[in-house]
Amino acid sequence: MRPVIWRVPIILAVAITMTGAKKATYGPHDKAAYTSRVIIEFLRPGLVVTINSATMAGDGTISAVYTLADPAGLQLDVNGVYTPGPITVSYIAGYIPNNAEQYVNYNTRVSTGTAGTFNVPTSDSGGTVTQLNTGQYQYVFHTKAPAGFDPTATNTVAIYATRTMTAFNIPNNFASATFNFVPNGSTVTKIRDVVATASCDSCHDQLSFHGGARRGVSLCVMCHTPQMVDATTGNSVDFKVFIHKLHLGSSLPSVVAGTPYLIGTTNLSNIVYPADARRCTTCHDATKATQANNYLTKPGAVACGSCHDDVNFASGQNHPGGPQIDDTQCANCHIPQGELDFDASIIGAHVIPADSTMLDGVAVTLNLVASGAAGSKPVVSFKLTDTAGKGLAPSVLGTLSFTMAGPTTDYGYTSFGSDVTTPGYVTENALTASTCDASGNCTYNLTHAVPAGATGTYAIGVEARRTETLLPNTTSSQAVTYGAKNQVMYFSVDGSPVAPRRTVVATANCQGCHVEFTTIHGGLRNQTEYCVICHNPSNTDSSTRPTATVVAQRSLPNQGIDFNLLVHRIHTGVNLPALGASYTVIGFGGSINDFTTILYPAMSPTGTPTDTENCSMCHVNGSEQNLPLGLNPTVSPQGLINPAPAITASCTGCHADAPSAAHFLANTDSLGESCTVCHSATGQFSVASVHAQY
Repeated sequence: MRPVIWRVPIILAVAITMTGAKKATYGPHDKAAYTSRVIIEFLRPGLVVTINSATMAGDGTISAVYTLADPAGLQLDVNGVYTPGPITVSYIAGYIPNNAEQYVNYNTRVSTGTAGTFNVPTSDSGGTVTQLNTGQYQYVFHTKAPAGFDPTATNTVAIYATRTMTAFNIPNNFASATFNFVPNGSTVTKIRDVVATASCDSCHDQLSFHGGARRGVSLCVMCHTPQMVDATTGNSVDFKVFIHKLHLGSSLPSVVAGTPYLIGTTNLSNIVYPADARRCTTCHDATKATQANNYLTKPGAVACGSCHDDVNFASGQNHPGGPQIDDTQCANCHIPQGELDFDASIIGAHVIPADSTMLDGVAVTLNLVASGAAGSKPVVSFKLTDTAGKGLAPSVLGTLSFTMAGPTTDYGYTSFGSDVTTPGYVTENALTASTCDASGNCTYNLTHAVPAGATGTYAIGVEARRTETLLPNTTSSQAVTYGAKNQVMYFSVDGSPVAPRRTVVATANCQGCHVEFTTIHGGLRNQTEYCVICHNPSNTDSSTRPTATVVAQRSLPNQGIDFNLLVHRIHTGVNLPALGASYTVIGFGGSINDFTTILYPAMSPTGTPTDTENCSMCHVNGSEQNLPLGLNPTVSPQGLINPAPAITASCTGCHADAPSAAHFLANTDSLGESCTVCHSATGQFSVASVHAQY
């Protein structure tokens, strides 16, 4: 009976604590949000690590006090006895020397490989854990700071932890935290904050790795220091080197020259950065990281040479400034910004031509669609201007076209005449047929009419492109071709209220990874509301497949390029072969676009890339749950189901395997798809619940 007597007060204490604790709130990506409330109130999933304090004794002994809690603040038992789920906790400690910028990790291990033997950073082991209070613990590190340590240097302790919840059919919870302090008790003034986790998350969804527990840049830089070397290849895994090389991937000069970029046996040479790597502020965002401008003010051979790895600074090879024995002279030539784009300044040298401030620019603003009734030929009133608002003549452009489609309930199956070969839409060249005044006020009369008997809302979008020569008569002279931002205007063809096409994804979400669409279709098409006009359910690559540069592709069935199929397949990328699927589109000029090489950068909670579970990375306003997402079937000659009904077409973009196709077919008959019975927003297997990650 003794065990019962001893346990009663403990159980009561826990019960009292839980009664007084507020409820945790779970979002649409948490599996807990779709689990019985009774079960969740018992399990209280989630993990928050808070480091309350850290100290260093005179003999170099490092200790930290920390708290483990759920998202609502209920403190957790590390052993998982009094609260569900045991927690595994790991510890790191390091410091930033006063004469340096990066961490030195106190904890190292020996790593031996074909490139040699190295002492590389690791977590501490063999320390002592003491429980101070409910959910509060103290850890005394086994590794001490070396004798003669600097008591004025910034020290940091880091903790990463895993709460094991799989026994309760809930994903494991992960968390990490860091804490800065100065051993002598003075205020912390020196930190390492060059890139913010929020910048990484815009593309990676959640920056996590090594199983998921190690999260956030502030933790990464504790181990990815100059001490970190890959023993297999000898390549540096220092954060500033590794991240630059990782993101440049296939574009690294060394890779282009034929040398693969390896860490261990992992080949990172096939990574294609989804934006333009010259746009440094994508990662070095001064609104998010306090030292983001270090790349402007503290250039150096190691960081710069990680991207420009065909430059040998010691010998001067490929370096116009000649040999550089150290970094002291770098800032003399490479000032933050010079007088001109494309100069030797850091900003100037990284200017993307289409982003140059020296371009006059082009903007097309749609003002009115008149005569847009069914059976009539619309007249578009628009304004053509440069960046400063000065009117332009169409003659300065290389391209000016208008595209008409409808109805907005779903594009793709409207014919605009027997002379129109583009399925579901018509595009007209307005470059020479537009009438404009000196201020850039223009009109264009379409030569094709809205179909007789048409109803609802139709759309007209515009695309324009301009070429300018920058810095003419100089050694930096170059011709730059760039496009205007696409605009789409909606108009009623029957007097009914104007109803714009549904918004499923937003260009701003795409730009979280891609930043700007400056290269797609030569920069002509760059807004999702315009993309969907041509990438409609009835369109395929039929117009380009006969010109495929690989002859074998010419005899294959056409490939569907409906937007929902195209984008889902592209982002599923390298996951497709495991599903028994592929996705190759023949582009303009017969180009072969095999998207099974695409590495989608979003990470799963366990730190695995190419994770497509978080639909809200692209979708807006929960649109992925609004079934059906369209009305018209998608033509997919290479697909398992052709044509594919609207919901099936969207879902098979990612769920591309035969069993999934069989499921879709089994739940579709002459009455239509029955997907909403189970997968509607309120269904037992709603889209949100089956894609929940945490």
